[in-house]
Amino acid sequence: MMATINYLYQKLVIMAQVDNLRNGIIEKLLTISNKDYLKALYKLVESSTIDKPTVKLTEEQTLMLKLSDKDIKNGRLISQNQLDKDDLKWLKGL
Repeated sequence: MMATINYLYQKLVIMAQVDNLRNGIIEKLLTISNKDYLKALYKLVESSTIDKPTVKLTEEQTLMLKLSDKDIKNGRLISQNQLDKDDLKWLKGL
């Protein structure tokens, strides 16, 4: 469970970084007035392929990530090893 939350948290951080990059590019594009340069950029963007679609998180997923972030800030963590051991105990009914 914690591994899944950490994975989702990392994805959320990456999406925020991508948003920052995109916004930075847009700001710079707004300052360009050279028509040929803009055409070349347009062709580059137009010909690029999108590897993966953007993942939209549900309210529940967003809440879980926020709670996970709070756990991390408050030091409520366990190692993957400990998580595996706890899972085995749970599966065995101990």
